[in-house]
Amino acid sequence: MNRQITRVAVVALILLASLILATTYWQAYAAPDLADKQDNSIQRVAEFTVKRGEIYAADGRTLLAANKVEKVAGQTLYFRTYPSRGLAAHIVGYSTQVRSRAGLERSENDFLTGSNSNLNTVVETTLDKLRGATVEGNDVYTTIRPGAQRMALNALGGRCGAAVALEPRTGKVLVSVSSPTYDPNLIEDNFAAAARAKFGCQPLLNRVTAGLYAPGSTFKVVTGAAALDSGEFTPESTFVDPGYCEEYGKRVNNYDTSAPFGGVNLVQAMQFSINSVFCNIGKAIGGIEILDASKRFGFYSVPPLETPVNERSASGLYDKGRLFFPKDDTQIDPGRLAFGQERMLVTPLQMAMVSAAIANGGRVMRPHVVDRIVAPDGTVVVRQKPDELAEAAEADHARSLAEMMERVVCCGTGAAGKLSVPTAGKTGTAETGIRGRNTTWFIAFAPVESPRVAVAVVLERQSGTGGSTAAPIARQIMQALIG
Repeated sequence: MNRQITRVAVVALILLASLILATTYWQAYAAPDLADKQDNSIQRVAEFTVKRGEIYAADGRTLLAANKVEKVAGQTLYFRTYPSRGLAAHIVGYSTQVRSRAGLERSENDFLTGSNSNLNTVVETTLDKLRGATVEGNDVYTTIRPGAQRMALNALGGRCGAAVALEPRTGKVLVSVSSPTYDPNLIEDNFAAAARAKFGCQPLLNRVTAGLYAPGSTFKVVTGAAALDSGEFTPESTFVDPGYCEEYGKRVNNYDTSAPFGGVNLVQAMQFSINSVFCNIGKAIGGIEILDASKRFGFYSVPPLETPVNERSASGLYDKGRLFFPKDDTQIDPGRLAFGQERMLVTPLQMAMVSAAIANGGRVMRPHVVDRIVAPDGTVVVRQKPDELAEAAEADHARSLAEMMERVVCCGTGAAGKLSVPTAGKTGTAETGIRGRNTTWFIAFAPVESPRVAVAVVLERQSGTGGSTAAPIARQIMQALIG
């Protein structure tokens, strides 16, 4: 009998311990993961009782996301409305009942709902709950300059592409436009209309941070940095351009095959975007060295913006849809890589970071689109500070590249990007495999001596070049920001 009682007691203790462990796991350890799941409907409904914080543009007046109050079964609920419609839709995103969240609405959700762990927010939220008052979230102030943002959106017009502008010294994102845009007010009740393709492009993709394009000759800035850092080349290094470069027994032609340039130096090669020169540089220093230089600019890493990580893509070589870093030069074509073809794919944000790094003496600053987060009582909960990510190029080499890029604008392929102040830039025209249709680029910064803005503009399926299609848009954006 005693043996049977002992067995029953042991089984009971095991069951009790299992119950305690399971309860502890689900309530203490798994609860945060459950709460984070976007399909957690109970959590989402509860959050609509919170007066969600608003999202503002950099001027502190332009509302990008606000609330509309509705009474449902005697309960006050707060639903989202977007007064600026598609102005900054890809950055702000949306918060809905049935489609969940995207953009800053998702990544900054804890701050917007007052559920973040900052002491001030915890105290205020706890007091509101104890008083039975409505919990209020924190407001998010972005770095987006609404006037320039609107101008960039209009300039892109009915074309697929993107434009992004950074403040080189701080990394602030001043403009971030993906075209076509969409109206986040339609996501809840008319998703099909919001997601409907416009001029042949899907509007929900944020082309600034997730669109991947062949960079074309804009990548020559990265190759130029690698060439100077290698010690094998200087701005005065000379080359002979016969109109093509030979690689693996085949000719790689210049984009403009009308006539060879003959004897040139590196400055002139950048100025006139001579493929053969950069092809030979790639062969001389090797593809691995170029890719290592690209890593210093931020390639092969997901750009550290505040938007959700699944809305950002890393730039680099891609093979069968996956990011690829070769073991040695036998796995790549260093000549084509050097002028931005091969399998190199980049985001507009990454190319803006390249331009900004050259403008900033070779230093890459962490890009950010959130300037500050403010509590309901006006207290600043978080303020973003400039953060240096890496030194992409030596200061002297960055200065040399800036001078080369200035020659591109004053007297080369980028004349359409010229401002009334000294401007530096680089054009890019990447073949797409479709005859007469190119991906066109322009990256730039201004003023050259004291840069206040760095930009990248990309357009899809263009019949012209980067100098004729993308440069004029970049010029308008820089003009709007510099004044």
